[in-house]
Amino acid sequence: MSNNSRKVRYAVVGLGWISQATLLPGFKNASDNSELVALVSGDPTKLETLSKKYRIEKTYSYEDYDECLNSGEVDAVYIGLPNHMHKEYTIRAAEAGVHVLCEKPMAITESECLAMIHACDRNAVKLMIAYRLHFEEANLQAIELIKSGQIGEPRIFTSVFTQQVKPGDIRLQKATGGGTLDDIGIYCINAARYLFQDEPIEVFATSARKSEERFREVAEMTSAILRFSDDRLASFTCSFGAAPVSTYQVIGTEGDLRLESAYGMEGITHYLTKNGETKTCEFPAFDQFAAELVYFSDCILNDVHPEPSGMEGLNDLRIIRALAQSIETGAFVAIPDLSHHRRPSLEQVIRLPAIEAPELVNASDPSGNA
Repeated sequence: MSNNSRKVRYAVVGLGWISQATLLPGFKNASDNSELVALVSGDPTKLETLSKKYRIEKTYSYEDYDECLNSGEVDAVYIGLPNHMHKEYTIRAAEAGVHVLCEKPMAITESECLAMIHACDRNAVKLMIAYRLHFEEANLQAIELIKSGQIGEPRIFTSVFTQQVKPGDIRLQKATGGGTLDDIGIYCINAARYLFQDEPIEVFATSARKSEERFREVAEMTSAILRFSDDRLASFTCSFGAAPVSTYQVIGTEGDLRLESAYGMEGITHYLTKNGETKTCEFPAFDQFAAELVYFSDCILNDVHPEPSGMEGLNDLRIIRALAQSIETGAFVAIPDLSHHRRPSLEQVIRLPAIEAPELVNASDPSGNA
């Protein structure tokens, strides 16, 4: 891409629910510095229908991915593929000199994450992991509120993130990197880390499942405890077999802050309680995925290292794998020192209009509601 280019040209790789429901329509709100120019999928119907809908001339099968990367018409890729494919498609993009915005979890193993980071560093391309809440105002305001001391010293983090996932969904397949910890538990882990502004030093987890066929490969639910320095504790439960709940609470020595719909794409509400009084603050829904695009494109155009980086994705993955080890052994698992790096801040808030739910092509909401 030439230095005087105004827009970063993207190929969207993988046209499942997340790409169709959120990322593709988000390009409209990100049009000042981001442009959708190509689609990559193994489904010809998706390619034909969506290319017409979004007026995209260039479409590629997975077999033609390298042709897309080397076409000279793509500056960056958004990787919305199943988790087990993230490493390969990131490294191939990096080796072609193409920047990478990769969905979370970053990969399945620590070694895969490290390979992705090294490939992007070696080829001088940007790597950002798609933590959409790092650009969402309610969560970033929660960080600032806690840092300001309004609830005293934060001591306890607790969270519940649950939903129903329909039988056969890829999130229920172990081989593709499915499971509650990887898919939704990562939100709770990441929130605890950015709210405490720290990394856990040891973790414990246990899982449970009903005798339903859909939970044959992955557990229905997982509960976890993360111990941080200064004897602070974070705990959460995530489930693929319960009613939709998305909330967290941070309890300090002088008050507490609770967020309802904390991890959602709809509006989020703050409940700040201190001295027996509760103040409520409502944050409207914004387009979180367009915000990711705008931010990442700005990093590319101005040669700025993005936050969240590959290291952010690696740290979460290391914690997830330690939790999986704890489930297997029934014991606490120590976390080796995790690399410190820049954390999300209020400066990253990007407010863009919420999108309307688009009609999907050969894809559906994981819950089966759409």
